[in-house]
Amino acid sequence: MGENNPVRRVLVAGGLGVVGRAVVEYLDGALGWDVVGIARRPPDIDSPARFISVDLSDRHDCREKLRAETELTHVVFAALAPPAPSPAAEVAANLPLLVNLVEALTAAGAPLVRIVLVQGAKVYGAHLGPYRTPAKESDPRHFPPNFYYNQEDYLRQAAAEGDWTWSAVRPSGVCGVSIGSPMNVALALAVYGSICRELTVPMHFPGTVGGFTHLQELTDARLLARAIAWALTEPRCAGEAFNITNGDLIRWANLWPALAQFFEVEPGPPLPIPLATFMADKNELWAQLTRRDGLREHRLHGLVGFEFTDFLFRLEYDVISDTGKARRFGFPDCLDSESALQDLFDGLRQARIIP
Repeated sequence: MGENNPVRRVLVAGGLGVVGRAVVEYLDGALGWDVVGIARRPPDIDSPARFISVDLSDRHDCREKLRAETELTHVVFAALAPPAPSPAAEVAANLPLLVNLVEALTAAGAPLVRIVLVQGAKVYGAHLGPYRTPAKESDPRHFPPNFYYNQEDYLRQAAAEGDWTWSAVRPSGVCGVSIGSPMNVALALAVYGSICRELTVPMHFPGTVGGFTHLQELTDARLLARAIAWALTEPRCAGEAFNITNGDLIRWANLWPALAQFFEVEPGPPLPIPLATFMADKNELWAQLTRRDGLREHRLHGLVGFEFTDFLFRLEYDVISDTGKARRFGFPDCLDSESALQDLFDGLRQARIIP
């Protein structure tokens, strides 16, 4: 199926999200592949990658916009529909995004080799309550629905009927440089820390005591991009899923003093203030910071979402994935999460996203 051929043409769905952006930058910049990104908004990324505005929920729009993409060999699917009111509604919103894309590329005659699906710890039921940890890729599924199950099952069936393969990566607590991403832990922390400094108030951990002390892990989007490149090309990854994290375990209680120090504020103990609520009146403050410090022009609520971070900081149980399978299959990369977060904060400053 051509897995040993060099990758030249890859499509990244969700190309401006926290995962997709890192993938585009790595595949295009570090590896020199021909990259096509799919995103609804104009690209804000300094890259020769070509971007197409496609509504993946619209079957006709997919067919029309991707009709000329006849040479794409690989796909990274990192697109995500907006939040839905129920698990069944999540399936109804997210499954068509993948189906429409694959069917459009098939109709265009693209010589697909492999599709990599980006999932998450939600596969294991991390969003529902305490679950078996460290979670392994072989663990049984929880009671459905879960849109990741539907997407994976669709890829398995479509690959069996076509001449290509699939793989999946499962990060946890993704952190990266992005704009408008609803699930970027690093950006939410960076905005919160910046505002704490501006208001000269302590940087309290805005969650529960349990959220402060339980074991958790993070995935730097840059490390995830390297893992995705590996999963795109390694023959043994065909038909397999892999947990991908930084490789260390964290407690926010241990990281918090260093994070507060980065923003030159005092660390504060847990204070359960939901950021999605307490940031609601900070748009004008952020506009003032933007004008004063020459930041990129973004309204606060168009820049970052806080709901996912609020959820993460209120978990009363461990969130841990076993990454041994990825190492056994040949992906050894790891990072120190504290250093990686501070490096991402520096990157956000250099990009003039935060002051």
